[in-house]
Amino acid sequence: METINEIQDEIIEEFDGLDDWMDRYQLLIDLGSEQEPLDEKYKTEQNLIDGCQSRVWLQADYEAPPQPSPVGREKVVVFKAESDALIVKGIVALLIRVLSGHTPQEILDADLYFISRIGLREHLSPTRSNGLLAMVKQMRAYALAFSTK
Repeated sequence: METINEIQDEIIEEFDGLDDWMDRYQLLIDLGSEQEPLDEKYKTEQNLIDGCQSRVWLQADYEAPPQPSPVGREKVVVFKAESDALIVKGIVALLIRVLSGHTPQEILDADLYFISRIGLREHLSPTRSNGLLAMVKQMRAYALAFSTK
């Protein structure tokens, strides 16, 4: 299992090859399109993230790791999400790739440096930036809630 930082480094590398921001946006859109659609039953009011201009639904489950794992391996948080905006869908796909499948503590301790390193912060509109922060905040809130279980 890769660490959160290893996954972030892979993402930084993927974006490093693209100098043009139109290419980076295209990569985000492609990542969003490759994402599994969220089951309709999860598209509820309570799964909508506050603070996003577009609609983003985030579902979090606390479950045993999928593959056979070392004895005593903690449960992990598995995120699924969907958005009605293409670029936002790509951003949430990146967050899921980085955080899903990790323990609540790993998620709470994570420094999400990839966001600024790939230039997302300065290339998103203020409303999208706020949405990105709202998504991260919600994912951490789920991790915190699961960490007390």
